[in-house]
Amino acid sequence: MGGCFSKPKPVELKIEVVLPEKERGKDELSASGKGSPRAYQGNGTARHFHTEERLPAPHSYPGPQDCVEAAVCHVKDLENGQMREVELGWGKVLLVKDNGEFHALGHKCPHYGAPLVKGVLSRGRVRCPWHGACFNISTGDLEDFPGLDSLHKFQVKIEKEKVYVRASKQALQLQRRTKVMAKCISPSAGHSGSTNVLIVGAGAAGLVCAETLRQEGFSDRIVLCTLDRHLPYDRPKLSKSLDAQPEQLALRPKEFFRAYGIEVLTEAQVVTVDVRNKKVVFKDGFKLEYSKLLLAPGSSPKTLSCKGKEVENVFTIRTPEDANRVVRLARGRNAVVVGAGFLGMEVAAYLTEKAHSVSVVELEETPFRKFLGERVGRALLKMFENNRVKFYMQTEVSELRAQEGKLKEVVLKSSKVVRADVCVVGIGAVPATGFLRQSGIGLDSRGFIPVNKMMQTNIPGVFAAGDAVTFPLAWRNNRKVNIPHWQMAHAQGRVAAQNMLAQEAEISTVPYLWTAMFGKSLRYAGYGEGFDDVIIQGDLEELKFVAFYTKGDEVIAVASMNYDPIVSKVAEVLASGRAIRKREVETGDMSWLTGKGS
Repeated sequence: MGGCFSKPKPVELKIEVVLPEKERGKDELSASGKGSPRAYQGNGTARHFHTEERLPAPHSYPGPQDCVEAAVCHVKDLENGQMREVELGWGKVLLVKDNGEFHALGHKCPHYGAPLVKGVLSRGRVRCPWHGACFNISTGDLEDFPGLDSLHKFQVKIEKEKVYVRASKQALQLQRRTKVMAKCISPSAGHSGSTNVLIVGAGAAGLVCAETLRQEGFSDRIVLCTLDRHLPYDRPKLSKSLDAQPEQLALRPKEFFRAYGIEVLTEAQVVTVDVRNKKVVFKDGFKLEYSKLLLAPGSSPKTLSCKGKEVENVFTIRTPEDANRVVRLARGRNAVVVGAGFLGMEVAAYLTEKAHSVSVVELEETPFRKFLGERVGRALLKMFENNRVKFYMQTEVSELRAQEGKLKEVVLKSSKVVRADVCVVGIGAVPATGFLRQSGIGLDSRGFIPVNKMMQTNIPGVFAAGDAVTFPLAWRNNRKVNIPHWQMAHAQGRVAAQNMLAQEAEISTVPYLWTAMFGKSLRYAGYGEGFDDVIIQGDLEELKFVAFYTKGDEVIAVASMNYDPIVSKVAEVLASGRAIRKREVETGDMSWLTGKGS
């Protein structure tokens, strides 16, 4: 049930600030979608799956014996705008009271299992406290990312002042709901040299585009091609848990792609795009015609250009194989990480428990300085130093020295020599768009693909999404930006699919990202490029703080550690279209944010 709701006023954010338990970080890292799906061993030659008719069991309506129903509370137990986790025999349910109505939903975020009761309720949706995914409280549907699945919605009835919830036992245990999708009914699927939609790149943008098309009832052929050997996987996890195996990282099992007729070509490299004849050519000569095209090629890591760059055991981390090899080589040995950005610092943190020594080389004077500012950067530096990581700042690598072809030493411009058995390079990335240079598809001077708010390129029928695009960021005056983050790629893939189906959707999501090091998470929302001041509340030393990034009079981004759900709250305020003024965060009075007080 649950019925309709009228939208509350945008900025009523009624919520209690819940400070996290110690366990949070561990939980977040280990959560890999339970029941690990098997990876697809692609071999480049046997390219196509045949679409089998075997579908996952449809959502059958549960019979009375499969259901559990119970009174979970008194109607007066919850105020408007309150959420509570309630027990229901076989599991827990999130009970929400909004505008006088009760709603019951799955209680865990399907992305990494965060408890949604600690999230933020606003404008008819609940936002996850960890990574910012949003779910509609009337339907349970996923409305903002990351993650692919929605929540189950359960029946609620009120009798004699008591609130009853009825749910199927299966739904209570599953904690996630995959939206109903169309199957592919195109007779040519799997055989011919033409497809209806071709998606180049199988990261978050490519996968979400394919899934959205099927969710919206599109039943023609979809081909997703990737340079990788694997089906789409959770790439942000690579640098956070380098031991993870491909099957633990898979975003969907092999059977899913079969069931919904999403063909995946692995180890498939596109070399040319012919937009006049709507055709792409692959490296092995295979040609494929399309009617709609999504370009989501992502980026290529920058490599070192110094002397000795060809020695063995120097890696950029792009695949599970790269990550696994780094861990194997680092065990009990000396590891050097070049670059103190997100990837480098995550890798350095992970290797501290495995390697004999971990050193980080960075050009800036503090890690994350451009992104998080001097003070937060220094606090994180201290956390790393307390974990035995050695930093060589304001210098770069001048030479990699080998012994019998394998890395032995890293020589710095400061003439320092650092012992190294393995080296990980995390010095940024460039858009992987070289194959588009002669295509007529517009690229900017840095190689990014400019798109409009509908993710359209300069060529009709050709869309682009993910790390390789620049797009207008609605709440920063449509400034053209590149945001190479996981959540944004999901959102752009969805908008591209909607516009392939002529639904006129526009990208409007507030950027949200996170990093995890030593079991601690840092969350970030907004777009902080060009900030001129940082206002910090809480305790930097204790790593329990919130940092507001301002430009002129306006808050343009926020970062926090151990201060949930503040980042999700700020994201909700920004998503509602309200600007946050610098003076509001300077006082330390957070009542403007929690909806309490003036």
